[in-house]
Amino acid sequence: MYISLILIVAFILLVLIILKLPVFGRLPEGARLARINAIPYVADGTFQNLSHTPMSPEGVSMFMILKKVIKGNPNKRPPRALPFIKPDLTSGSGTKLTWFGHSSYLLQIDKLKILVDPVFSKTTSPFSFIGNKSYDGTDFVHAEDFSEIDIVVITHDHYDHMDYETILKIKNKVKHFVTSLGAGSHLERWGISTDQITELAWGEQAALFGLNFTATSGRHFTGRQFKRNHTLWSSFVLETPQHKLFLGGDSGYDTHFKTIGDQYGPFDLAILECGQYNEYWPYIHMFPEDTVKAAKDLQAKVLLPVHWAKFSLSIHDWDESILRVTKSAEEQGQAITTPLLGETINIGENYPDTKWWLNVAEAKQ
Repeated sequence: MYISLILIVAFILLVLIILKLPVFGRLPEGARLARINAIPYVADGTFQNLSHTPMSPEGVSMFMILKKVIKGNPNKRPPRALPFIKPDLTSGSGTKLTWFGHSSYLLQIDKLKILVDPVFSKTTSPFSFIGNKSYDGTDFVHAEDFSEIDIVVITHDHYDHMDYETILKIKNKVKHFVTSLGAGSHLERWGISTDQITELAWGEQAALFGLNFTATSGRHFTGRQFKRNHTLWSSFVLETPQHKLFLGGDSGYDTHFKTIGDQYGPFDLAILECGQYNEYWPYIHMFPEDTVKAAKDLQAKVLLPVHWAKFSLSIHDWDESILRVTKSAEEQGQAITTPLLGETINIGENYPDTKWWLNVAEAKQ
């Protein structure tokens, strides 16, 4: 009996020690928490979606989800390494975007470099030995490859968007961080000074380096531990001297896309999530057809589907999302760009649309 009690106490202490590790960040407190509690869509200290957003539909239990996840899918990963182009990370002219897989990409606006949701670790979890590994062929860019970075944008604090190891490696090269309200608490714990961080609530704006950022709503959730929604999740409207871009982050489909489109659109390019969806969590991630609907609601001239081609965080085939979204875009008359990993888009000029994933899928035959 005493041995069992000692083991239980030791286990609890171990868990508490682990949860204090820096990788988990820190919950907002002090003046930051006071600011959060003054937000109208905060209740009992947690952020709320604009629409009722349960994590799962009625009748779907955690046991059902676990059962489906454990069953797995042999086609979750590509049959061979994904093709890529080694990108030029130096500054140039015009407005360029280079996608690195999942939701990480670099914007080069003349001499400015804006890195969005950088994740260059091989797993999207607090520890490298936990979680699904990145696909073969996606490890072609590393945090160490970047020299000076003007702005890092982090849409929310999930591990596949806010990567502790990546932040540690680039933080001394970054002039400024833009993120959702509350997420700055994590950054401060990781050694980034308060005056380098701009946190925005929905509808708030910040002017930096001649660019204008506006935080806009999404339909999602946050949390690096077991407590959810103590930090905000956002999309961002980015206005440059020449273009208007929509940086989507993660979101389920809802009426907020049309509201944003009516208020801030049209957009030259909308970067929207496409992947990691499932009927067991339909409110917090979009199905591919919804991604196209969201682009049209936003009045986007061109859609760039991201949140795929690096990690499998759901159960669908690795290429299902891109097959469905390109088909839907064609049916709905939505212009879409599908660059190779590492291929650079010149916004307003060239939009690659090769169906490169078909060549990867042929390896299954």
